Amino acid sequence: MNTMFAEQFNEPATNHSTAAPIEHRFNPYSDNGGTILAISGADYAVLAGDTRHISGYSINSRFQPRVHTLPGEKPLIVSANGFSADGETLVRRLAQRVEWYSYNHNKPLSAKSCARLIQTMLYGKRMFPYYVATILAGLDENGRGAVYSFDPVGSYEREQCRAGGAAASLIMPFLDNQVNLKNQVDPATGEPKIATDLSLEDTVKLVKDAFSSATERHIQVGDYLEIKIVTKDGVSVEYFPLKRD
Repeated sequence: MNTMFAEQFNEPATNHSTAAPIEHRFNPYSDNGGTILAISGADYAVLAGDTRHISGYSINSRFQPRVHTLPGEKPLIVSANGFSADGETLVRRLAQRVEWYSYNHNKPLSAKSCARLIQTMLYGKRMFPYYVATILAGLDENGRGAVYSFDPVGSYEREQCRAGGAAASLIMPFLDNQVNLKNQVDPATGEPKIATDLSLEDTVKLVKDAFSSATERHIQVGDYLEIKIVTKDGVSVEYFPLKRD
C-alpha cells in the first residue's frame, strides 16, 4: 500500500522492503511410538518390543512387529524403533547385507561383526540419520548372550541390558535396579552387589513386568508384547497381551 492511498483511508503505510521474511520449515521425521528392550544372559539373549504404532494421538496399528530376525545360520535379532519408515529401511538393508556376506564368504556373520556393520551403515547416514534407536541381540563366539545398542549416528557398545524408544526413560531405571544392581549394597557385608546373569525364565518375567508397568504410564506403549529369544537352538517367539487403551 503506497503512502497516498494509506493517507486517504487513514491507514498506516507499510514499507515492504523492511518486512521480515517468511520462514518455511519441513520436518521429514516422525515418531511412531513403541518401546524396545534387550537383556543378555549366560547362553541366551532376549529382545522384546510392543506392537503399537502411533502418529500423534492416533493409533495406526495395534500389531506392528518391531523385532526382526536376520537371515543366516547364526541367529541374530534386531530392532530399530522410532520413525517407522527409517527403521524398516535400516532393517531391510541390514538383512540384505547379512545375506550377501553369507553368500560371499560361505559362513554366517558373527554378532560382533554385525554390530560393526550396523555402525558403518548408521555412520554413513550421519548427515541425514535414521531417526531410530537400534538394538542388536545374539550369541557371541563363546555362546554367551550379546546385546549391542546404537545411537542414530553409529556410536555403539555391548551391554547386559538396554531399553530404547518412547518409554525408555521409564524402563531403564528399572533395569539398572533389577539387572545391573546399580547402587545396591549387600546388607550382610556392606559391599556393593555384583550383577550376575539371570535365568531365562526370570528374564522373560522381568521383561513382561517392565512393559506392563510402562503401559500404565505411557500412552505410546501397549496392545501386545513380542518377545524373541535367541539360544543355540535358534530363535523362539512369545507374545504377551498389554493394555489396549
